[in-house]
Amino acid sequence: MKSRIVAAGAAALVLAGCRKDITTHDRELAAEHLSEARFAVTLQDWPRAADLYAKASELTPDDGDTWMKLGIARMRLHDAGGARSAYKSALSALRDALKRRPDDDATLFEEATVLILLSRVDEARALVADAAARRPDDRQLKGFIDDKGIDRVLARPELKDITP
Repeated sequence: MKSRIVAAGAAALVLAGCRKDITTHDRELAAEHLSEARFAVTLQDWPRAADLYAKASELTPDDGDTWMKLGIARMRLHDAGGARSAYKSALSALRDALKRRPDDDATLFEEATVLILLSRVDEARALVADAAARRPDDRQLKGFIDDKGIDRVLARPELKDITP
């Protein structure tokens, strides 16, 4: 009987994802890694940058921007599979953030950018169009659409270098 209770408890932990809460210490340590990673990027030390971004992502898996930077660093290392995985994690984190703050245009635009990096341009356009339909008075969002923001992202010359 006792083994059944232990097994049920273990199964519940597995099903819950065993996620630990992100502490202030985790965020501070991740910020240190991000600072070092930015310096490594200026030196074009991509292996070091990727390692530091990966460490920061482990500490703060809810930070979509860090996942995206990890994907870019991995692309600089010609690791398309690793970049795609990081971009998918970025997408997940950004979607969660947008659920918490549905009016956050910066997060919306970043999610659209990640969708473009994953070659899901139609989804990016639909994401922006849906947000615009829900928030017709959002001037920043209207400006993004009027300025053809998705097309501007697609026209960036560096896009092909960071798309897996």
